[in-house]
Amino acid sequence: HAALPGSSADNDAWIDRKRKVVERYGESSYLVGTRFRAKGTTFEESSRLDPDTYAAHGGSFPIAVEGAGVIGAVTVSGLPQAEDHA
Repeated sequence: HAALPGSSADNDAWIDRKRKVVERYGESSYLVGTRFRAKGTTFEESSRLDPDTYAAHGGSFPIAVEGAGVIGAVTVSGLPQAEDHA
């Protein structure tokens, strides 16, 4: 975990919520959110998951190991989601 000047506990909460999306879906948090939007809805409206626990916003990427699947995530927070995803 690294926190840069200007970050706050809110960034830690965003990181946790984005990471939980990766753990549940096995895909990047941005991709999950994009798929819901492509269906004309939002993750918050249609996933049936608590938005205080899960956030399908850009910035979290799965770490996958062949034969083991997703073993973790690399997650950033602090910029608009497209920039966190880049």
